Amino acid sequence: MGMFLLDRLFSKFIRDGQLTVTDAAGVTRSYGTPQPGRPNVKIRFTDKATPRKLALNLALGAGEAFMDGRLVIESGDVRALVDLVTFNLRWQRDNPVRFALWRQAQAAAWFDQINFERRSKRNVAHHYDLDDRLYDLFLDPHRQYSCAYWGDGDDTLEAAQEAKLAHIAAKLDLKPGQKVLDIGCGWGGLARYLHKVSGADVLGVTLSEEQLKYARAEAERQGMAGMVHYELVDYRKLAGQYDRIVSVGMFEHVGLPHYRQFFDTVERLLAPDGVALVHTIARADGPGATDPWTAKYIFPGGYSPALSQIVPAVEKSWMWITDIEVLRLHYAKTINAWYERCAAKQPEIEALYDARFFRMWMFYLSAAMSAFTNDGHMNVQIQLTKKRDTLPLRRDYMHETEKRLRGGWTG
Repeated sequence: MGMFLLDRLFSKFIRDGQLTVTDAAGVTRSYGTPQPGRPNVKIRFTDKATPRKLALNLALGAGEAFMDGRLVIESGDVRALVDLVTFNLRWQRDNPVRFALWRQAQAAAWFDQINFERRSKRNVAHHYDLDDRLYDLFLDPHRQYSCAYWGDGDDTLEAAQEAKLAHIAAKLDLKPGQKVLDIGCGWGGLARYLHKVSGADVLGVTLSEEQLKYARAEAERQGMAGMVHYELVDYRKLAGQYDRIVSVGMFEHVGLPHYRQFFDTVERLLAPDGVALVHTIARADGPGATDPWTAKYIFPGGYSPALSQIVPAVEKSWMWITDIEVLRLHYAKTINAWYERCAAKQPEIEALYDARFFRMWMFYLSAAMSAFTNDGHMNVQIQLTKKRDTLPLRRDYMHETEKRLRGGWTG
């Protein structure tokens, strides 16, 4: 029965590219048509129960089966498999087979996003308190675990992450002597960069004990400990005011019910002439829900919102949206670079954890990449002020500052 259900499902939507499936009894079926530029993938199930699990919940069933070794890829790799499936379900108006296989019940997603403070720290630790050596295997020297900023040429990951730092610094319009707050500072690379290029006094806050330890040690090593500070604290507990506030890759963990609280907190902490910048994953295809595999294994409590869900919270906080930039394929290119590096480091990653963890990690990267190449995901940078005349009337200042910063600090 399980293979019958999965056969009906794959027959319905696999059109572009070819998927060949061999069940536990050795019976082989093919779906779709080979096409130039589209992957052709062969998989095999090792038991009779797995096909039914995929038919009932494709994302969760496929992810768990691949992790456990019950879904074996015999031709191609997991990146190609996920791309094949998601391309056929792509968010595109003329796609005749698009339907909500990767969307789950929104009521359940809403409940999971209620990020009480006691849950927030646990949710962050689930992903960011992994062994530091894992991240060193595939991230750039700044440990920027967020979307890079790519040019039209063949940039390296390191160059694209340097460009991202300069891009953000330019939008903050930094001035000497300012106080800067970095909400969700990660391993502290952005905070150190902002101090280096402006002399600002920077506070980075995180809920990850491993990130805090690394950030403090790195600031000390680079002689910045007096001006770059890091604290293990929930941003909602902060007091005082800051001339600049930045948050990169953290808003996805705020949770939909807390958007108003987030922007109210930013408004409270921002000086009257201050500038804030929020960099986050978002959705071009409107409100949705985090798929259950990602919510279970990677980002519990995480959610990437539509702009239509972000903007109302900003409006209620009495702040001006002074600039919005949409980064479309930048994160797909970033994640692809991470995937290539992790694939090359398979023995080291399996030595840190095990083969099951490696398969989980590669499925995660593949699914994340496909969200940007085939689904409606994008990145947005939203610039905010309290006053309408805080920043110059034209965006020239951003370009001039960014040009000056590009190719600058590499420490």
